[in-house]
Amino acid sequence: MLWRGRRESGNVSDRRGFSGGGIAIGGGIVGVIIYLLNLFLNGGDLTQLTNLPNQNNAQLSPTEQAADDERAAFVKVVLAETEDVWHQIFKEQGIEYVEPKLVLFRDVVESGCGNASAASGPFYCPADQQVYIDLSFYEELQQRFQVAGDFPMAYVIAHEVGHHVQNLLGVSAQMAEKRQQLSEEEYNRFSVMTELQADFYAGLWAHYAHRMDTILEEGDIEEALSAANAIGDDMLQKKATGRVVPDAFTHGTSAQRMYWFKKGWVTGDIRQGNTFRDNSLTSLGQ
Repeated sequence: MLWRGRRESGNVSDRRGFSGGGIAIGGGIVGVIIYLLNLFLNGGDLTQLTNLPNQNNAQLSPTEQAADDERAAFVKVVLAETEDVWHQIFKEQGIEYVEPKLVLFRDVVESGCGNASAASGPFYCPADQQVYIDLSFYEELQQRFQVAGDFPMAYVIAHEVGHHVQNLLGVSAQMAEKRQQLSEEEYNRFSVMTELQADFYAGLWAHYAHRMDTILEEGDIEEALSAANAIGDDMLQKKATGRVVPDAFTHGTSAQRMYWFKKGWVTGDIRQGNTFRDNSLTSLGQ
């Protein structure tokens, strides 16, 4: 992806040096002592001890920190590209796009949707309209999922921004209503369709971003499709347990995720992204 030298978004909050409770992490026992002193001197209560600094978090070496900072710069550029694209798409629809914020964190974070850890993976919180990303997921894509290149991480960011688009268009509110009305199994099917629509929006973003800024390099789309294949529910379940359980799907099969991303990329038409009505690959068992 041709990202270097491009505009970085100003909508990024860098919390990589803080824990989910807003306390600096990586300070070891010294950080714990300082935290306890502040707690007692300021009249705090012991229930706040759950927000103690993460004593197991090792400080990054200069080389590791430089690599981490480069990933942060990459994320900021991709977010800026999503801003440009979605402003254009919304303008074409006669509506205004409200830019989301993106929070970079390490290990744990506190969001409007509750506390989360790096193990949760990147996520979007409708309550505060923010995307949350631990940069270690960049390495996880390459090492755990064996996905090469930088564009898969751009796909992940665009997917989470896709959830923000759904929030602005009212899809998130509709899903909240369905959660109260449907059985867990029925709701889960709609939830998967929501995730597939975010994949479609990621493909749609790639279509517009390349047309507007020519940021894609040869092989980028193939890298994104490889990532979609690697993180499909059926693929992940097979690796973890050796079997596939459709009722436990959360994001869709590899085939579904690839299909919807590619559909967004090829059509460049937001009207083609109604995953809730399109019969293509809607069987969760595929």
